[in-house]
Amino acid sequence: MVEVENLSFEYKGYPPLFEGFTLSIAQGEAWTIIGPSGCGKTTLLYLMAGLKRPGSGSIKIAGIPVLRPRPKTGLVLQDHGLLPWATVRENTLLGLKIREFYGPDGRHAPADVKIDKQDSENRVDYWLNWLGIKELENQFPSQLSRGQRQRTAIARTLVLKPDLLLMDEPFSALDAPIRIELQNAMTAFHQKPEMTSIVVTHDIEEAVFLGQKILALSKMCDKDPHIIENHEAAGSTDRTAQAFQKQCERLQKLLGKLS
Repeated sequence: MVEVENLSFEYKGYPPLFEGFTLSIAQGEAWTIIGPSGCGKTTLLYLMAGLKRPGSGSIKIAGIPVLRPRPKTGLVLQDHGLLPWATVRENTLLGLKIREFYGPDGRHAPADVKIDKQDSENRVDYWLNWLGIKELENQFPSQLSRGQRQRTAIARTLVLKPDLLLMDEPFSALDAPIRIELQNAMTAFHQKPEMTSIVVTHDIEEAVFLGQKILALSKMCDKDPHIIENHEAAGSTDRTAQAFQKQCERLQKLLGKLS
């Protein structure tokens, strides 16, 4: 699904973040990316999203080099990015309306997509219900809690049926109970083999709970990926279980070596 080949990237005036970095992510896998601040977690996500370009090397999704944002990739950011003058339903419909305006041009919408207004409305209903915010569909962002705004941002992305879902610390600004509730909801994606998900996080428990595979990045330039195969992802909602805690300890030790 995602092939990172000999990737090198640096910001002007700063040491390189990646050099000759190679990584392979299979379709349907759920990954989390964790590491110290400034290690390149968000940068790697933006490179996959086509919002930044590698200095050298390449990133391919479904065999096609990423040269710009692709319509089948969904991106959820920490700051929600909702239109303040639009309701929950209108915000959720935004991407679908853009696709309807441009048509299946391969840039704003996949070339093989079929634009159908009733299907769009049905999709919005489905995801608003699934995320538990259907009763808020006529509310504006200013009337919502932070958790409800983040659910709206997630719904807006999921109605587009992305094959790759990229999420940049989507729950970090939320209170613990709401964060855990949304993490539990997101584990349903593990049962959706058509969707590949990659979540950037700074939280060890979240990385273990959500990621079938965990990529740990180093404070220094990353040349080789440090990957933990994680069988505890969504295995239990009991985060006090011994196996879950041991995996968290293993990840903590790895991060200590990389810091």
